[in-house]
Amino acid sequence: MSSERDTAFVDLRAITKRYAGVTALDSVDFTVQPGEAVCLAGENGSGKSTLIKIISGVEPATEGTIRIAGQERRTLNPRISAAAGVMVIFQDFSLFPNLSVAENIAFATQLSTHERFYKAHATKEIARKALERIGVEIDLDTRVESLPVAQKQLVAICRALASQAQLIIMDEPTTALTEKEVRRLQGIIRMLKEEGVAVIFVSHKLAEVLEVSEKVVVLRNGKKVAEGPASEFDTKSLTYHMTGRDVPEVPPSDIMPGAETLLQVRGLSKAGAFEDIDFDLKTGEVLGITGLLGSGRTSVAKALFGLVSPDAGSISIDGKTIPTGDPQAASEARIGYVPEDRLTEGLFLNQSIVRNVAVGRLDAHANGGWLNMSALVDEAAEWLKRLKVKAPDIEAPVQSLSGGNQQRVALARWLSRAPRVLILNGPSVGVDVGSKADIHDIVRDLASKGIGVIVISDDLPELLATCHRILVMRDGRIIDALDGKTVSEDDLAHRLAS
Repeated sequence: MSSERDTAFVDLRAITKRYAGVTALDSVDFTVQPGEAVCLAGENGSGKSTLIKIISGVEPATEGTIRIAGQERRTLNPRISAAAGVMVIFQDFSLFPNLSVAENIAFATQLSTHERFYKAHATKEIARKALERIGVEIDLDTRVESLPVAQKQLVAICRALASQAQLIIMDEPTTALTEKEVRRLQGIIRMLKEEGVAVIFVSHKLAEVLEVSEKVVVLRNGKKVAEGPASEFDTKSLTYHMTGRDVPEVPPSDIMPGAETLLQVRGLSKAGAFEDIDFDLKTGEVLGITGLLGSGRTSVAKALFGLVSPDAGSISIDGKTIPTGDPQAASEARIGYVPEDRLTEGLFLNQSIVRNVAVGRLDAHANGGWLNMSALVDEAAEWLKRLKVKAPDIEAPVQSLSGGNQQRVALARWLSRAPRVLILNGPSVGVDVGSKADIHDIVRDLASKGIGVIVISDDLPELLATCHRILVMRDGRIIDALDGKTVSEDDLAHRLAS
């Protein structure tokens, strides 16, 4: 153990962190060797983010010792941590959208030189070398805001490398990436490890990070509950350590015998987005729509709810055509839509948890210009209870909840409106493994009660766990319709990538 400590780039011993009497970390030991990739796993609230904040100098530890690059750090702040070679790539990448690729990559490096004037040539040279190091070509003059997600991530990695990073911490690095882009990222990480750069992954996509990690550390309720070589873990054992319980893989149940067609989509087209979309959705059916980024899957989802106006085509419920491009008409036809980006599109972050649910039922509790607040709040609270939203106070802002609980709140709002069709765009994006299993249970339960559910996702295990049928999209068209019970994950992945 002493030799491991002597060679470690990061060595934390008995780290404890308390917030106003709440223990976020409880005597945690954590080491990272040069060139080592560590998967830091745990559900939301397990202490992962707190541990990362301590390593990066954002938060001080209440107790314990911290050694970085062989030196004990009695005081640590982001500047000291960065100077020691610790770089964090957050889920939103923390880039400057209005600056160029070169300026984003070289910003921190140029700042550290304390030059009085900006040097455009030096900026481009720094950026060019960083991109060459990972074998990537991106136009240095392009504004970052115009880049796709995968290239933004590569810019963030290059920024860390330009700053001489010895440890790169990646927060949910694969959430918004396609399978092809994930493979490319994994190749870059392997190359960085060969150069001695260490990596810490914080991710909910366990199978992906296990492929490039040497070690796994699992936190639960602020304590380290498991640690060992990645080869000794699989997604099932990781899930058990993270949650403290077995989370069984439950396949979708059969569609109810004699189920009638609920939703009909015919010839739906939108120039530059999707073309000639045709499908039916039966009562109690879960239909998956998948495809790589840019395939048109999200545009189709928005068109079904009226957020995108198609150029042609029709949408019918029970044989009755509803107006397209009209969210109010879709809502009145009892179509619900839970967006992928719940933070900017799905929730009122500063409003209370209970009000985020109640806002969907204002009309039902209005009478003669008066609102029955008591009945409205009671009904919303009942839905929060049914969906097992974990919150100490339902009057707290919804932004205080974990990702999984925020998703439950968004679901509760629509379920309180008794939808016939519910569209879920990325239902488990950014949620932990326990919450993901619970959300899948909710989807299966909704289908058993006769609701037609459409799941938009590129999470293949999620599609196979919930969907009766899966439509594959490419370049705005449906290219395959697959049986969710018979198609394999490898076959589905091949159809997506080919």
